[in-house]
Amino acid sequence: MSTIIYDKTDKGREELSTRKYQLAPRSRSLLVLIDGKQTVADLLKKIAGLGLNQQSIQDLFDQEFIAVSQSIASNLAPAPALAPKPEDESVAETLPVAEVSSKPILAISEVPEENARRFQALSKFFNETIKSSLGFRGFTLQLKVERAANIQEFEDLRNVYIEAILKAKGKDVARDLRDKLDQLLYAKLNDSLE
Repeated sequence: MSTIIYDKTDKGREELSTRKYQLAPRSRSLLVLIDGKQTVADLLKKIAGLGLNQQSIQDLFDQEFIAVSQSIASNLAPAPALAPKPEDESVAETLPVAEVSSKPILAISEVPEENARRFQALSKFFNETIKSSLGFRGFTLQLKVERAANIQEFEDLRNVYIEAILKAKGKDVARDLRDKLDQLLYAKLNDSLE
């Protein structure tokens, strides 16, 4: 059995930072989720609620916004096409055949589901609050958020974000949003310390 993992291409990263190719909003949301760490099965679970399916992933692949990053294979043989699960109607079509990458294979424990949820929550928090609090002034910061590939990069944006909110909305709003952001950023760390 093998599972395909996709990552953004240079064209995909360019679309996220410049909107040059004017990708549809739903496809753009999917492109943001593709990070070179999540399997297709994981992505399908997350995008079902957005009205997207495996064809949406295939469309991004066909338009060269994403490429096969690697495969996790149990037998280290060439990976067959991703077979649909009989009980899952949304996986009706198969994705292209991928060879096992020469890159090191990720252990499943290296990509915990909790971190993916936390990453999505942080991304959503930043995008919603930047848009509502900063408007157009937050455009550059929003681009940095879209380029963030992991939680550490969100942590690196923390101070810049808080300063921008402080200038635009004042001390009380900045303090409130800082507390909410810190809860998202450091909740797991605090839980593990207790």
